[in-house]
Amino acid sequence: MTKTKVILAYIANDRARKASFKKRSKGLIKKADELCTLCDVKACAIIVNPYDNEPEVWPSNLRAQQVISGFKRLPDHVQSRNKEDNQSICQERISKKEGKLRKQYMDNQQKELTKIMYMCLVSGAFQNLSLASSKSLVFLLNQNIKDVGRRIELLQNAMFPRQDNVE
Repeated sequence: MTKTKVILAYIANDRARKASFKKRSKGLIKKADELCTLCDVKACAIIVNPYDNEPEVWPSNLRAQQVISGFKRLPDHVQSRNKEDNQSICQERISKKEGKLRKQYMDNQQKELTKIMYMCLVSGAFQNLSLASSKSLVFLLNQNIKDVGRRIELLQNAMFPRQDNVE
């Protein structure tokens, strides 16, 4: 059975909010237990309950204190190795979006040059191009010529494979 996406919004109904909190905390503890069992790692979970004064601790207070003190004994660079904060997450998203934007810009530029190339070939009017457009157009034409040469070579090799006589 597929799970539906959880909508992250405030639940206005108090009873439904408590039930959702209990269900989610139970699921979180189950995942922590699975991590400990399947991956053989030491883990603990401390869930602060807004409806109760005492936080829920798994597996026990003593075991949780041992796990936390063991973590604090590690060097700082080991503790923060996989730590992510909002700034690092935002930086990662921004860099991914910038990469997509660069790729889209290059794609748009390629399409624009191709359009200019076809217009120039149809009309024969190359004199209206700027120097930068002319250089880009020459580069695009050279790339297209190389691509056509490679395709011709591939087709020739497919139709007439070379037979090297090794004696």
